[in-house]
Parts: sequence; structure tokens; C-alpha cells
Amino acid sequence: MKKYFVEFIGTFFLVFTIGNVVVVPGAGLFASGAGLFAPLAIGAVLTAMIYAGAHISGAHYNPAVTMAFWFRGKMKSGDVFPYMVTQVVAGVLAALAVMLVKGAPETLPMEISPLPALIAETLFTFALCLVILEVSTSKATQGNSYYGIAIGLTVMGGAYAVGSISGGAFNPAVAVGMIIMGIVDPSSIWIYLCANSIGGFFAPAIYKLIHSDE
Repeated sequence: MKKYFVEFIGTFFLVFTIGNVVVVPGAGLFASGAGLFAPLAIGAVLTAMIYAGAHISGAHYNPAVTMAFWFRGKMKSGDVFPYMVTQVVAGVLAALAVMLVKGAPETLPMEISPLPALIAETLFTFALCLVILEVSTSKATQGNSYYGIAIGLTVMGGAYAVGSISGGAFNPAVAVGMIIMGIVDPSSIWIYLCANSIGGFFAPAIYKLIHSDE
């Protein structure tokens, strides 16, 4: 049970941080109201939460990552659905908490072009999942102390690179939270579900291809 609790906490604070730096009044003006330093805050909180929870739950905080771990053979089948449900519920509650903190502001959803957003979300979800598998499941990097930084920097870099294109979710739980907060339109949910699932599927496939000797 404690691993689900940790997954809830980590996902909650990830989405809560995203909402507070993006929803007006946020941290200045970046994509859709997000501040120039918003990706730094998001990457920092994710890094901290990973170091805090990795030894308990694996610190997925992302259904796509849970999928990648499962396909990699590092996740019990019985834990997959509970992990994903926990992450999405945490994202929903974090989004509602943001709305309470911000006073339920009216947020104009960012305009998303489906194809560019689909490509951006797929590629960076793939990159995120592959980095996580490399730094946390590979024999060559076993026992390293930089895994949290590597993962946090990947999310931060992705947010800077394509945040203005897709919102930079790379995570279905984050996408659901973004929709509740009004950052993106509900009609765009299919983009995130498809892109994040594709990224989470291909990352372990490529990992196994690279590490065929393991």
C-alpha cells in the first residue's frame, strides 16, 4: 500500500507545481501563461520527488512510465492498473487543489495543432521513458546517484523545447490535470493518450534492442 501512497504524493506535487506555475497568476509569460522559469520549477520538483520515492515505489508518477517498466519486465502485472489509477487520481486532485489556491481563475486553453503536438508528445515521452529505463534499470548504471537529476532534466528540457506546441505533458496524469485546470481543451485528450502510450511502448522496445545482452 505504501508504494501507491508514494506514487500519489509524487504525482500530486508534480501536477500541483505545474498548475501553480502555469495557471495565471503564474510565473510570468511563457507558453499558455507559463513562466520562463516554469520548466525549472517542474524539473526541480520532479527530481526531488524521484529521490524521495524511488526506493519505495520506483517513483514513476506517470502511467506511461509504468507501462514502460511493465514492458521492460520490471513491474508486476498486478501493480500496473493500481499504479495508473493512483497517478490519474492524484493528477485530478492536484488540479482541483490548484483551482482552489488560484481562486478558480478563467484560463484560456492553449491552441494545439494535433499533428505537431502528437509528434512532440510522442518523442519526448519516448525520451523520458528511455532515460528512466537507462538510469534506473540498466546493469551498467546500477547504484548510480544521478538518476533523479537525469529524469528531471529530461522533463525540463522537453518542457522548454515543446511546451509551446503541446503543453509539455509527457504524462497522461499530467494531461488530465491540465484539462481540469483549463490549460488545454478536453478535446485534445486523445493526443496525450495516444502519444504517451506510443512513447511508453517503444522506449522499452528500443531499450531491449540496445541491451540485447542483458
